[in-house]
Amino acid sequence: MKTKKIPMRRCIGCMESKPKKELVRIVSDEQLEIIMDDTGKAQGRGAYLCPSRNCFELARKKRSISRNLEVSVSEERYNEISEEFKKYEQ
Repeated sequence: MKTKKIPMRRCIGCMESKPKKELVRIVSDEQLEIIMDDTGKAQGRGAYLCPSRNCFELARKKRSISRNLEVSVSEERYNEISEEFKKYEQ
């Protein structure tokens, strides 16, 4: 029997490819709001991050989140995302 293919995604912080289920998805929806996607199926443009503080800070420093989601992100919003991101950290 054929083995099932595991979808891989690239972290926008460390640029490592990992299985989709190991990463946290951040989505820019139709109203250009940035939300954390628990299901991995929310509509909108998405970007993936490892569930670690280092990857989030790297993505923030490189402005990868705003570049990948194609929206401008204020420092205030980065701080809010950082607070939301804490529940995903390992």
